[in-house]
This record gives sequence, structure tokens and C-alpha cells, in this order.
Amino acid sequence: MLRSIKILVIAIFLLGISCKEQSSSVVKEEAKDLTTRIVSPAGNQSSLPHLVSNGNKTLLSWVEKEGDSLIKFKYSEWNANKWQESQNILQGTDWFVNWADYPMIAENKGNLWSHVLKKSTAGTYSYDVKQNVRPKGKKTWNTNLTLHTDDTPTEHGFVTVIPYKESFFVTWLDGRNTEENKAGERGAMTIRAAEIAANGTVSSEKELDASTCDCCQTTAAITDNGPVVIYRDRSADEIRDISIVRKVEGEWTQPKSIHVDDWKIKGCPVNGPKAAALENQLVVAWFTGAQEKPRVQLIFSSDGGENFDAPIHIAGDEVLGRVDVLLVDKDTALVSWMEMFDKKAQLKVARVSRKGVMSKHHVIATLDASRKTGFPQMELVDNKVLFAWTEVSKSDTSVQTAFVAIDQF
Repeated sequence: MLRSIKILVIAIFLLGISCKEQSSSVVKEEAKDLTTRIVSPAGNQSSLPHLVSNGNKTLLSWVEKEGDSLIKFKYSEWNANKWQESQNILQGTDWFVNWADYPMIAENKGNLWSHVLKKSTAGTYSYDVKQNVRPKGKKTWNTNLTLHTDDTPTEHGFVTVIPYKESFFVTWLDGRNTEENKAGERGAMTIRAAEIAANGTVSSEKELDASTCDCCQTTAAITDNGPVVIYRDRSADEIRDISIVRKVEGEWTQPKSIHVDDWKIKGCPVNGPKAAALENQLVVAWFTGAQEKPRVQLIFSSDGGENFDAPIHIAGDEVLGRVDVLLVDKDTALVSWMEMFDKKAQLKVARVSRKGVMSKHHVIATLDASRKTGFPQMELVDNKVLFAWTEVSKSDTSVQTAFVAIDQF
């Protein structure tokens, strides 16, 4: 996977803005700092935060490195306007730890689910998704449960997990077809989905697309019509636009582009989309470098992803992508992204209406522009928007958190 990351590092800085987007009323000047820092529950050498809220519980997970090889996977719950004391999920020395493909935690009706990537062979790019579950009422985690049904020594990762019915809906990139055959040929990366019971039992596993981008994050949402999965696709001639598949009346639809960016690139950009849903209202944010012009875009759908409005241009020029998105209400979204400024990176956020009216670009934090910063996170909790990111210094990395009152955007 890292071999394809290198291809885009130079290309991203050569990229700018399409003229095919919906016009928006953008206020270019930046807003004053409105953020309030929160004491982080994470310790030294912490990184890879995953922030998630289902309306009832808000959790933050991360990893901490100890010594040369030991990695600890931890989490904390947001309660009484602060992070509670951290708790351990598990630890290991044989995990695949990557800046873009991070462990996650989720909660549904008292049941907890999490995952790590565990190396399956000595090869660099052979690792499995191992799920960990703690059903409601249990005090210990049941760990090391395999998510996928194959045992090929290939890449499996870029997981998305969300609460669904009584359990969880999970989607991931699956490299089982990339194993070299006797003729020296390799197939493409695929994307799969399944439902996971509280005890870790996997059901309804399904391949959704037989050829996808190798290492861009996946995303998913639950609409009134059913689950939707959004991801960076890959055509035979290396067009890597954002596609959607939807589960409608128990059947998965064929992949369909949410917008034709026509981004032709031979390497994976490692820059996946993010989605959010409220009833049948769906919003998707994503990065593209089509026409050698980098930009972050936002798009709305009012029918669960069957049809989409014209995309709204959020930011361009020096954007790095690494987006996140929330729905404040059916017609209003918050979108965050990273952008270069004075040789550093900034985590920015803006409020955007479906009609394309955009607030000022608020700077949440100034970040290191390297891969160590990872992918900043954002969640709406009561009247606050919580943020989490990795802060990088010469000798340490640390997970940091902050909030902004929602009425300040």
C-alpha cells in the first residue's frame, strides 16, 4: 500500500478547482479562533485517533506505542463534558500500524466493537482485520476474531463501522483477489460489507465492487432506505472517482459515481470520502485532484443517494484533503479538511447549506503536514462539535482534542 502512497505525494501539490461545481457564497477570510482545548485522555506516543458518536455515547480510540514494538489500543468515553479515564482494549507486537488505516471503535445499545490490523505473514502488505467485541454486560473483550472469510496473505483494511439494527454494519477493502496466481497475475482490490452481531458473528457478507482504489478510506451511512457505502472506485483506465452502492429492499445496487470528476491517476491518493445521513438526507465530502487542480467538494442527496445535487466547491489551491463531514440538519452540513498554510497544515471547518451558502473557514488547529498527523476527526455531540487529531513534535506524537460550540459556526 505504501508503494502507491509515494506516487501521489508530489502530485497533490500540483493539483486546483473544477468549473463544473455548484457556485457557492464563500467568505474567504478566516474566522477568529473559537476552539476550546480539552484535556486529552491519551498519553505519550499516542496517535491515530478515531472519534465516534451515535447520539447516546461518544467514544475516542487511539493507539500508544511503548518501546520499540509494543502497541496498546485504548479508548475513552466522553461524559460530563470531559474525557473519562482511558481503558485498554488490547495490545500487540504484530500489528500493521499505518497513518491512514487506523483502528476503530463503535458502540450500539451497550455493545462494543473494535478492530486492529494484524500481520498474517512476514510480508509487509499481508495483514487481516481482527475484530474485538464486548457485548453488553460483559467486562472483558473477546479479541482476535477474523472479520473476512478468506485466509490469503494479502491486504485487508480501511474499515468503516457504524451501528445498525441490533448490531453493526461494517465495510472494508479486501485484497483476496490480489494474490499472485501461477501465471504471475494479480487481481484488483475489492470492497466488501457485512453485518456483525454483538458476539462477533459475521453475516450477510457481500462483495460490493470488484475493482476499487487500493488504499483510500471507505465510508458508510444508514439511510431510511438502508445502508449506503461510498468509496474511491477504480476503472480499467485508472479513473478514481467516488462511487456509491446502496442496499435497497435487501439487495445491493450496482456501483454508481456520485459525480464525474474524471480523476485519472495511476497511484492511490490515500484520501477517501466521508458521509453522513439523517433519515434519507445524505451528504458526502471528498477530495479530488482532477484536471491537476486539488479541491474539496461537498454533495447532497435527498433520496438516500439515488440521486445527487451538483457538487459544492469547498476549498482548493493548497488543500490536502483528509476530510470529515457532519449533518447539522437536513439542509446544513459541517465539513472539515486539511490545507497548507505557511509551510504548515491547518485543520479547517466550514458550515455549508444545501444551497451552497458557506460560512467563514474556521481554523481549528495548526498541524504538521506530514503523514504522522493522520486523519483528523469530527463529531457533533449535543451543542458542541468535538475534534481530535495527532499533534507531532520532534520527539513525540500525542492525540489532542478540542470543541467549538455549534452556534459559533
